[in-house]
Amino acid sequence: MKAAVRSLYGPPDVVRIAEVDKPSIGDRDVLVRVHATTVNRTDCGYRAARPFFMRALTGLARPRLTVLGTEYAGVVEAVGGGVTSFAVGDRVFGYNEGAFGTHAEYLSVPHDGAIATMPAGATFEETAPGTEGSHYALSFITKAGIGAGHTVLVHGATGAIGSAAVQLLKQRGATVTAVCATAHLELVKGLGADRVVDYTVQDFTRDGERYDAVLDAVGKSTFGRCKRLLKPGGVYMSSELGPWGQNLLLPLLTSLSRGRKVKFAFPIQNQEMVRYFRDLIEAGEFRPVVDRRYPLERIADAYRYVETGQKIGNVVITVVPTD
Repeated sequence: MKAAVRSLYGPPDVVRIAEVDKPSIGDRDVLVRVHATTVNRTDCGYRAARPFFMRALTGLARPRLTVLGTEYAGVVEAVGGGVTSFAVGDRVFGYNEGAFGTHAEYLSVPHDGAIATMPAGATFEETAPGTEGSHYALSFITKAGIGAGHTVLVHGATGAIGSAAVQLLKQRGATVTAVCATAHLELVKGLGADRVVDYTVQDFTRDGERYDAVLDAVGKSTFGRCKRLLKPGGVYMSSELGPWGQNLLLPLLTSLSRGRKVKFAFPIQNQEMVRYFRDLIEAGEFRPVVDRRYPLERIADAYRYVETGQKIGNVVITVVPTD
């Protein structure tokens, strides 16, 4: 089968298209013919081994796994003898961080992993980006305990995490202020934001409003800069570790006080999570935002674009061309 492979850590140029063996399946596995996948910040981090400590998970000198990719949508081609929850011909999607392998024509996944049938009426390219950024956003929202009546500021509201966070927050009844650039004000309003702050015109950290939570979905602020935005007892969360890993330390320190707090979420990937997003997409309450589409043969170009930091929502890789 055709796959995007790399044998070294490094820039996008380490990725090339090659013929590799089709994955085998065990008694409780599902073989998926991948129609669409994505390139996202998670993929970029694993490809380049940044931060460096990621090598402890993926191989110190060289990567143990050559085919990357976390998200996918496709069709079940075969199932193991012990699988009853999926059948050949099912349209499925899911998330496969750790095992990876979605940047290929075929993917083997456990039948009880982070996989579910696709939302009714949705295409592969619309569904493939339905889990990565959104499951990070969901973990932040859940960790912060945000619900109906809460006020939240989302910094980086046009990225995969931020665009999902705006929609998920509105679905839960929160009031959302979104931060983005001038060119994307209407897009973010269309996602449901109640108020939009243009960061090219004003410093969002000087905003006069106060919030129950601040979510930095691009990791470009700090608790120190955003603390004044929080109500007493408010929560700051970031998608990144922060300078010197402070977003891992500050949750411990701030938990000892009754004031404003920092929390850090470690997302869970399981079948329940994928089904949750399927149901939201079917109900029209969540729509993964797609910026660009690339064929698998141009996946290195997709990596380059993602690493500009300018992508809006998600970048989709088409493995099986649509008619």
